[in-house]
Amino acid sequence: MPSLAVIGTQWGDEGKGKIVDHYSSRARLVVRVQGGNNAGHTVLVGNRKLVLHLLPSGILHKGARCIIGNGVVIDPAVLLEEMANLDAAGDMVSPENLVISHAAHIIMPYHKAIDAAREAKRGKNAIGTTGRGIGPAYEDKVCRVGIRVADLVDGVLFKSKFEQVIKEKNDYLTKVLGAPPVDAKETIEKYSEYGEKIKPFVENISPLIQREMSRGANVLFEGAQGTMLDIDHGTYPFVTSSHPSIGGVCSGSGVPCGKIDHVLGICKAYTTRVGGGPFPTELKDDIGKKLRDAGAEYGATTGRPRRCGWLDAVVLRYSVMINGLTSLAITKLDVLTGINPLRICTGYHREGGGHFGEFDFRPEALEKVTPIYEELPGWNEDISKVREIAGLPDQARRYLRRIEEIADVPIAAVGVGPGREETVHVLDPFQPQEETPPAGRIWY
Repeated sequence: MPSLAVIGTQWGDEGKGKIVDHYSSRARLVVRVQGGNNAGHTVLVGNRKLVLHLLPSGILHKGARCIIGNGVVIDPAVLLEEMANLDAAGDMVSPENLVISHAAHIIMPYHKAIDAAREAKRGKNAIGTTGRGIGPAYEDKVCRVGIRVADLVDGVLFKSKFEQVIKEKNDYLTKVLGAPPVDAKETIEKYSEYGEKIKPFVENISPLIQREMSRGANVLFEGAQGTMLDIDHGTYPFVTSSHPSIGGVCSGSGVPCGKIDHVLGICKAYTTRVGGGPFPTELKDDIGKKLRDAGAEYGATTGRPRRCGWLDAVVLRYSVMINGLTSLAITKLDVLTGINPLRICTGYHREGGGHFGEFDFRPEALEKVTPIYEELPGWNEDISKVREIAGLPDQARRYLRRIEEIADVPIAAVGVGPGREETVHVLDPFQPQEETPPAGRIWY
């Protein structure tokens, strides 16, 4: 099965980096399809911890060629710094293993300035953005005044397009937001240099990807964030500015949905989210603190502590439906060790009476619900050395079986620790299955 899309099923931070890193070892192309450097994929290679913000996780594998798709917004300073850091560590980045879409949009200094100034102005109503200019860059893309990679690498065209927008941006910064203006001359000089440095990497990516797919090559598509932060299908307005769901894979790469063979949903064994917005299963007690500490739940990009709670299967079922998931990878199962009993949210009580199991992503609705929980027994055994299903404690297998039953999607892999090798593999997403195994088939 040559094409695999990896999708976050929650509010991001599900552990996609580790899973993508694993399957990238067998991919010819690894394509990053959306988001910007507001997200970080953490990969642990031996004692070496790498956090990648723009480069696809596959850049760590010699046989993979990585692509930054047209759905990504690129801060060139961040991208060049990532490339330089890998070069210094001996993982050379060149046009042989990295391609940048000519249609990807560029994050400009005024985008970051606008982002920060708006959040400051909102005060207690702040959305919780990272301040890295992601939203304003996507705004300009939709308003058709954005600067793309193809513009940046053409010095004359870049200067012309920049001069068309900078006065309006500085007027908005100074007169509306009360923030300092952006230095136009300095920006032109700096970004012209960036353009020259990335020029050798730039191509039209859709024909490249589809040529490889037609030859039967394994192609892996990865995104940032998770389905619940999707601009259309997430808990709006507490969302990101792009499409972390399956639609973003197609629009962010120029590959039709019919050519995506397998959609792997990444689901943490519990639930976390960063920033504002409703979170029905959030735990503000000692268990929530234990999850945060044991799971190292701090943002890879911002360092912000993540809010932690029980696994929300209502959210998971919604993600299965939105993305048409073929299988699941459950990450950080080891973090639940020592917690007894465990809980899974299977529905919500509505304020005023009644309960429901369908996800209503309106914040005003979610703020008025109480989770309905199922309790399951926990385990105390260290599972970090387990590599086969049979080695997991009975209670852990029961927990996984229940996730499968509720989601009605088979589990392909289970993370039992942060390292590359700390994974139990069940199904191979790159291989066609003769039939979809029934939920709970292997966990008894």
